[in-house]
Amino acid sequence: MTVEFNLADLWEIVVDAVPEREAIVCADRRFSYAETDARANRLAHALAEDGVGPGDNVGLWLYNGVEYLEGMIACFKLRAVPVNVNYRYVEDELRYLFDDADLTAVVHESEFTEKLDAVRGDVPSLRAAIAAGDDYEKALASASDARDFGPRSADDLYILYTGGTTGMPKGVMWRHEDVFFGAFQGGNPGGGGIERPELVAESARRGRTRTLPACPFMHGTAHWMAFSTFYTGGTVVISPDHHLDPEGLWQLIADEQVSFLVIVGDAFARPLVEALERGGNDRWDLSGLSVILSGGAILSPSVKAALVHLLPSTLLVDGYGASETGGQGQMIAGAADASHPRFYVTDDTKVLDDDGAPVTPGSGVVGRLARRGRIPLGYHKDPEKTAATFPVIDGVRWAVPGDMATVEADGTITLFGRGSVSINTGGEKVYPEEVEGALKAHPSVFDAVVVGVPDERWGEVVAAVVQPREGAAPTLDDLAEHSRALIAGYKVPRRLVLVEQVVRSPSGKPDYRWARAQVTAIGENVVQ
Repeated sequence: MTVEFNLADLWEIVVDAVPEREAIVCADRRFSYAETDARANRLAHALAEDGVGPGDNVGLWLYNGVEYLEGMIACFKLRAVPVNVNYRYVEDELRYLFDDADLTAVVHESEFTEKLDAVRGDVPSLRAAIAAGDDYEKALASASDARDFGPRSADDLYILYTGGTTGMPKGVMWRHEDVFFGAFQGGNPGGGGIERPELVAESARRGRTRTLPACPFMHGTAHWMAFSTFYTGGTVVISPDHHLDPEGLWQLIADEQVSFLVIVGDAFARPLVEALERGGNDRWDLSGLSVILSGGAILSPSVKAALVHLLPSTLLVDGYGASETGGQGQMIAGAADASHPRFYVTDDTKVLDDDGAPVTPGSGVVGRLARRGRIPLGYHKDPEKTAATFPVIDGVRWAVPGDMATVEADGTITLFGRGSVSINTGGEKVYPEEVEGALKAHPSVFDAVVVGVPDERWGEVVAAVVQPREGAAPTLDDLAEHSRALIAGYKVPRRLVLVEQVVRSPSGKPDYRWARAQVTAIGENVVQ
């Protein structure tokens, strides 16, 4: 039988190569590859008995746990499509997502049953639901563990719904083969590419990576890295906590000898740094921790410097990518300490100018970061947004999600941030991430989100929503003076709101709509 780059086929190759190796660890639950495969087979059969078949979309409305990864594998086996559901959504948001995704079934936490009952009557396509816990285990116990599924295709679908920080979430549709090369190998912790299906078994036999995705599986970063680990025969370690517990996470890393930690930006890194500073270097044995990868949000320079100091033997990496592009590049701590992050990117990643031509290295032209080659088919049920984000230019199809960048003379990419949240103040472009990095270097600032708000004179002004450190109360003048030493004057915040806690998505990404509302509520507070 010819094996294509189908995600279920590749998983089964790994299972057959290393059946007894530990695949998943979550609290006291430990499953080998063979055991995980048998459980995924049972779940696939249980879903099939509920009417789920090829092409049907199945919602995974779950916290991080064994069930999430089993659910993805089971769907791939059936040629069904797993769909990530944000567990923070309220009923109206759930109705939108369930309807937009045409969900046929949902695997959910038992605590969400009441909320599911309130919305399922408004989603005609939804026919079945399995609650994690006793119902889930009963469904598995009564189903077959046989691997007796039909042939699959490299064209089978994988859908990842975006976080929706600047609008309603959209379902990004990938072919299995494209997402394997574009995302599941984009941050491959096992090292080395897999060019042919038969090389998966060889890679799995060599693999020993123990990966802990600390961010939620409902966002791409976590499950991309989990499956990168699976396809190299490693072990995925899962924290059973539903909220970030920094000390508990370090203890888990020490206990399980985690070698690869996945986080999302300062929202994860700063509490982890402070726990290390409180605990001292001797509290946890972190000698096995080889790599910390931040994906989905870039670490601020101050946090990065602290981690490098506290964990000098651990490689610190910022990964760059998007739901619409997969993994595109990396920045190693110490390789770029300038105010703007600079990434080494894949050959298929370019910066396009306003005419759609690649930017000349060293020209200083700011354009849109784009990727060609292994990219998604488009957005589910949204041809207009698909055409805008995936344009064909001179016969080449690109993914252009909206990040602005330029190309340095050495070919590295200087990233400025998402154009949709950039601030135009007096004709000058300001990218929030740069200002946030400057603010978070202030000793009184724990977290910060920067937005633009309307201004009669400047069009927009830079506004900062800041969560101070405990006992601190920085003023606008304090932060402005501090920022002027790090960034140009026009980028310095002119309005300030102090909050008890900055609101972010579960993945750690900023909630710009929330931040803008905080600033709007206080009216004028302007630095002259």
